[in-house]
Amino acid sequence: MPLPPSLHDEGRQRQDVVREALSWTGTPYHHRGTLKGVGVDCAQFPRLVYQACGLLPPFETGDYPPDWHLHRSEERYLAQAAEFSREIATDPQPGDFVLFRIGRCYAHGAIVTSWPSIVHAVVDLAVIPDTVGNGDLIARPRKLFTLW
Repeated sequence: MPLPPSLHDEGRQRQDVVREALSWTGTPYHHRGTLKGVGVDCAQFPRLVYQACGLLPPFETGDYPPDWHLHRSEERYLAQAAEFSREIATDPQPGDFVLFRIGRCYAHGAIVTSWPSIVHAVVDLAVIPDTVGNGDLIARPRKLFTLW
């Protein structure tokens, strides 16, 4: 039985987001970078993926130092996530977004590929597929968001 058009569209959009996010794999981490294959950070990466898939309008994140989350309590990233998506309390679906608390703020973003699998831009590395259960992400507080 075919899905109703709205659910079919959502499923296609979610697949598009995952495909686009994975296409950034190997892009080096670069603070405020915005070019696939050249450099991107964990704030620009999700924004650019969702924009490429037509789910977010073009907007600028504004200037931010690389260590803003260590010295300030202003939830800059969380505020932008809340502006363009809604927080969810259930397990996220492919294409949803997760923010991890790093330092004083929610300051590290990732796109869900198949929970708990994610893709994210990692400092001193690159955009990589990963699992929330690996490394230090498992113990970090997190908030989950959807654009649907």
